[in-house]
Amino acid sequence: MRFKLLRRRLTISAPRMAVRSAMPWPLRWAVVAIVLGFCGAIGLWAFELGKGIAGLDTGAKEELVRLRTEVAKLRQERDLAQSAMNTSGSLMTAEKAAQEKLASQIKTLEAENRALRDDLGFFEKLIPASGGAGVAIRGLQAEVLTSGNQLKWQVLVIQPVKNAPEFHGKLELSISGTVDGKPWVMQLPGGATPLQFRQYRRMEGMVDLPALAIVRNVSAKVTEGTATRAMQSISL
Repeated sequence: MRFKLLRRRLTISAPRMAVRSAMPWPLRWAVVAIVLGFCGAIGLWAFELGKGIAGLDTGAKEELVRLRTEVAKLRQERDLAQSAMNTSGSLMTAEKAAQEKLASQIKTLEAENRALRDDLGFFEKLIPASGGAGVAIRGLQAEVLTSGNQLKWQVLVIQPVKNAPEFHGKLELSISGTVDGKPWVMQLPGGATPLQFRQYRRMEGMVDLPALAIVRNVSAKVTEGTATRAMQSISL
């Protein structure tokens, strides 16, 4: 029996045998990866070595350095230009503000100058006339406003003597001209205006004019009781 078994194992009729490696699959893949990485490293080293031999890498580095230098220079020029623009804008804003302030000051000075001229003219009219006595009208002024339907008037009444007694009277204002081509005369609304002063009195007001009115003459009269003390007229 044993002889039969031994002969079966040693003859061609013996059963087939498979030879298998004892190395596991994960370890095989790891070995393959290491081999591929090593081959890739060798290939990259060969490529870099070829570029170095051909001189390509040196030229690229020099070009990169040149380009970086130019970029830095352009950025510096841009910053300088931006700074100059900002400075110019600030100067223009400051100059504009100074011009506006100067224009405002000029308008204020012109207004003050007009006020001073008016005050000077007013006080010049207060200077007593030589030989004058009693009540006098100085500085009757009147103008039609640009709207055309109002008249602005101003009257200065004085007693050109020192220590003058107090005056009690009335001021009458008469406006004459034409309305639609026909003669026209009007007085102050409400009639004569009470007038009381010792040395001087300045009076002014506005009068509404009728439509199509053209003012030719304005007259002012100071009365005391039934007596006329002063009178003045101007033409427009």
